[in-house]
Amino acid sequence: MIKIKDAGQLPAIGLVIGCVIFGLGSLIVAHVDVGGYAMAFWRLAISGIVFTLLAAVFGQKMPVDKGSQANKKAFIFALLSGVFLGFDLALWHESIYAVGPGISTLLNSLQIFFLAALGFLLFKERQTIIQLISLVIALAGVVFIASPEFANNNHAAYGFITGIVSAAMLAASMTFIRLTHQNAPTPIFILMQRISIGGSLAMLIPMFLFDAGKILPNSLAEIGWILIYGTVMQCLAWGLIAYSIPKLSLALTGLLLLTEPVAALFIDYFWLDKPINTIQWTGAALTMFAIYLGSLKPKPFNETLKLRRYRFFAKFYRRR
Repeated sequence: MIKIKDAGQLPAIGLVIGCVIFGLGSLIVAHVDVGGYAMAFWRLAISGIVFTLLAAVFGQKMPVDKGSQANKKAFIFALLSGVFLGFDLALWHESIYAVGPGISTLLNSLQIFFLAALGFLLFKERQTIIQLISLVIALAGVVFIASPEFANNNHAAYGFITGIVSAAMLAASMTFIRLTHQNAPTPIFILMQRISIGGSLAMLIPMFLFDAGKILPNSLAEIGWILIYGTVMQCLAWGLIAYSIPKLSLALTGLLLLTEPVAALFIDYFWLDKPINTIQWTGAALTMFAIYLGSLKPKPFNETLKLRRYRFFAKFYRRR
């Protein structure tokens, strides 16, 4: 029994480790003089090469027992996951430049509410009153964080908008990972290769449009940091995340992703010396509490309906 329990905890542990490493990548973004879209391109391009080599070394291929139509859908969904991940990374980078790693990562973690909406629309996951209340609490927390930032930072509006939109992009990327596996279980290296290809291709046009003059690194040190960013932060961290997501509910996924903003906030405050006052800490606490409430697993409509019917008819049996 203990072994079964431990095995069941592996996806959750892997997701937490992946999120913490993912959050540490904000330090590299903040110190490398490359544009946000270009940084996303390099990260995904490097990881695409690594995952292609890993897939070849380990001989990973798509399963042949699935129909060609299912494999085609899985291929398209994986590419779309990469497209949304590319824009998530680019907008998160832009938010980091504007408001710092801590606040930008916290805003990015609001993806739980977008995940809940997608879970409702695509997977029939029922939302509870607590989850709806959590949305109000999260909005209040964002206001607490934003008020001092808007007073002292001319780039605050841009940082908050890009941070929140990046959350929507991340939620869409995660959802397409799940849809990929629903159509055809995809080996992890093949999945990550396709995600990287989709994301890097999607970044080409925005990179040349918005990051002209900031596409290439300026020194060997920056090249080294970008290589680390593409291998460790993308291959290891996002690989752990992509491995864990199909094995967990969307709601639990959102809860465990909460470890990322916690790490980023402390890095921002203690390491990068960003001034975060009491009001903003309160807002951060409210937002993370709201994310926790929003992560409580909803029940599918069919399960809820059956439970209500059971309770209704059980009343009559008790009276006999």
